[in-house]
Order: sequence, then C-alpha cells, then structure tokens
Amino acid sequence: MADRFELLLKGGMVVDPANGREGVLDVGIAGGRIAAVGPDLDPTQAEEVIAARGRHVIPGIVDLHTHLSAWLGGKFGHKMMAQVGVTTALDMSGPIESVLDIARDHGVGLTIASIEYVRPGQTVGDANPQAGELEALVDSALARGAIGVKLLGGHYPLTPEATARAIEVANRRCAYVAFHAGTLERGSNIDGFLQAVELAAGNALHLAHINSYCRGSLRPHMAETEEAIAALERHPSIRSESYLSPLNGTSAKCSNGVPDSRVTQHCLGLKGFPPTEAGMQEAILAGWAQVNIEAGGRVVLGTGKAAVNYWRQRETDTTVSFSVNPPEPRVRLVTARRKTGGFAVDCISTDGGGIPRNVIVDLGLSLVRMGALTLSEFVQKASWNPARILGLTNKGHLGIGADADITVLNLSRQEAVLGIANGQIIMVRGHVCGRGCAVATTTAGSKAVEQKGLRPIVVDLARSAFYTGLA
Repeated sequence: MADRFELLLKGGMVVDPANGREGVLDVGIAGGRIAAVGPDLDPTQAEEVIAARGRHVIPGIVDLHTHLSAWLGGKFGHKMMAQVGVTTALDMSGPIESVLDIARDHGVGLTIASIEYVRPGQTVGDANPQAGELEALVDSALARGAIGVKLLGGHYPLTPEATARAIEVANRRCAYVAFHAGTLERGSNIDGFLQAVELAAGNALHLAHINSYCRGSLRPHMAETEEAIAALERHPSIRSESYLSPLNGTSAKCSNGVPDSRVTQHCLGLKGFPPTEAGMQEAILAGWAQVNIEAGGRVVLGTGKAAVNYWRQRETDTTVSFSVNPPEPRVRLVTARRKTGGFAVDCISTDGGGIPRNVIVDLGLSLVRMGALTLSEFVQKASWNPARILGLTNKGHLGIGADADITVLNLSRQEAVLGIANGQIIMVRGHVCGRGCAVATTTAGSKAVEQKGLRPIVVDLARSAFYTGLA
C-alpha cells in the first residue's frame, strides 16, 4: 500500500468482478496505478479526496470497436468517448497515421489502439491480394504503430480466398485481425457472417458488430440471431462484440454517381431509395439517411436541406447513419450464454467514437435495470473482457498495481459522472478535462508511436485473450 495517495475515491460501491470485489470500498490512486482498495482508507493520506457515496465505481470502460481517424470518426471522437466514461478504445479501421495524428492533436487522456484497413485499390492492389502482398501490409501496419489489420468486407470486399489468406497471414504474425463480414461472394448479412466463421478455419479472428448481421435481411431477424449465436458456440477461436444502438454508421462517399460502400447501397434500398448518389440525397431530405455533422465540438446527426448542403460541401465524403438495427437481436446478443456459461458475444461495443452512438453505459445500464445483466456482468463485458482481448493486462480491473482506469456511474441516471484514465481525471459530469493519449502497440510499432509524440504501451498479442481465449 502506498504511503500517500494522489487521489482517493471515498465510499463508492466498487464492482470489480476480476478480483471478486463488490461492496462499499475506497480506492486509492498513486503514480497512475491502483494503490489500495479497502474500507475506510485514511483521507488525511490523500492529496485529493472525491466523495463517491451513492455512486458505483467500476474499471474504466473499454470500447473494442470505435472509429478515430480523419477517414471515419474525426477529431471529436476522443472527447465524445470520454464524456460517456470510456477510458480505452480500439480504432477499428485506421488509417494508422491519421489515428495517431488525431490522438496527438486531440487526445483527452484515453488509451487507444488501432488496426489498419485492408481495402482494394488503397492498401492492397485489388480484391484478390496474394500472401506476399498481405504479409507486406501486416508488417507495415505493425511497424507504423497498428496492432493488426481489419478486413472491410461489408463495404469493400475481397474474394473469399484472399479473405482466408489475410486471416491466416495475420495469425502467423500474431497480429490482431478483425473482419466486417462480407466477400465478393456473400454480402454483409447472416450468410456472410457464417461464411466468415468458416473462412477463419480455426484461426483467431475478431468478428465485428454481430448485431449487424441479424437485421432480417435474409431470414427473420431472430432466426438470424440464433444462427449467429450457434455459430459462435461452435467456434471458440472467434472473438466478438455487439452494440446496442439502433443506428449503424457507414460512408456517404459517392463516386461516378454511386455510393462507394456496399453497406450504404443496401441501407438505401431498405426504404426503397435507389442505391445512387441521387437516391442518397433523397434519403437525407426524407430523414432516412442521417449525415454525421461536426458541430459544437462533437458530431451530431442531421437531415434535410442543411444536411444535404453539408454533405455536398464535403464532396459527399462524410459518414452517414441509418436506423437499421432492430431491438430484439441487440438485447439477445448481449445477454446470450454459451453452454459453458460464458457469454456467446464477448463484449459490448459501440462502433462509435466519432460516430454518435456511444451508448455502452446508457443502454447497457438499461439492461442492468431490467435484470437482463447484473452490474458485475456488465463490467465483465464492457471492461474486463475487452481489456484481456487487447492484451492490456493492467486494465479492465481494479487490482493493486493495475492502471488507475476508473469509470464512476450514476445508476439512476444511467450515466458516467467521472472518468479517470491512467490516474488522470479526464471527465467530470460530462466536462472533458484530460490531455494527451497513450497508444497500445506492439514492439514493432513502439518507435513509430514515440515519433508521433505519444506514449506507447507495448502489448504481447500472442499471450492475449485474442489468441489464448477468455476461459
């Protein structure tokens, strides 16, 4: 136990399932770490005391799927996450240089990691890259500070064969690999998801936002949901997350009169709008397509003529959201259990960051109030599991010596009221006051992170739950 605390949280209800703690306890912080957890810690030994009575103190929220680059997410993502209690996040597409630049210039104290996208015509030559090209991309991404790569199959698909090669290459490198399911053969739907599971061929793989494959595109949405749960049960090497927002997020960028993203084209068609640039404009005017607009230091959703003007002024290169996620699959996927007792879907995520749907706390605590999850189970899915998957062994729990990443909750209002990251207060009642950013990276990328003026946290993915499992 430290002789003195820089900060002492006094009298909160601590919920820390990794260490079996749930009760009214004090938490002392020194040197950016948890220095003591116990009843009646001496407040005279603390430089600052924060009364937490009536509040719940949990390990900092770890969002395993966010967007924090200029391409997707933008400069306000760090602030938007800190406002809702997130302390650590994985950017799920890059490009890594843009993610690091934004972290340096707009960081608010979070810890982030990033993976680089695999996109035909940009990071690979075409939709059927061979092993050598994929190996070069993975090695380059790691050297530039990313922890791995993401296949953007739903938006910019590869052949099934190239998809399988990319997963295998990343596994041989012990790099992180995530997949928005979809190939040139199958779309971003339940059949694409089932194909993705098979293409993994027993390799470690993060299948993104499971709820997005359970929208009723091919079969009734609850039938698709049960198919997804059963597939995850059969393939324990797959890591996964799902989100609770009704909104998706995709690219509004159009080329030659057509949206670049296949997901965008599909979302337009769901309400009868043509999958064209003109159809996009009609959908924005009608309120079906909601343009992500930077305003007032955050990103908000806009429709109508003003949103069309914003989209046009940026030559259509914006993000757009559609309300396409039915509620029943979202609830079922968060709560579903494996036969062994663990969760079928490992984590609660948002696919947010700079996309305005950062609702882990808001909607996650709705499930706690309903009794669908205990608060301890919520913490497991929102903090402990994602930290282990990223190899961040010092996060996701409040053990002595762990990083002092803490989210303080007001359960009755279903909101985070205090955020602490690496011992630094970064948010108080929605006001963001943190600075800087730490970056989880591999040994290969630590120099690149330092060259950007950021602090690297080196992780060993081979020993993380991504590769070893959550059991």
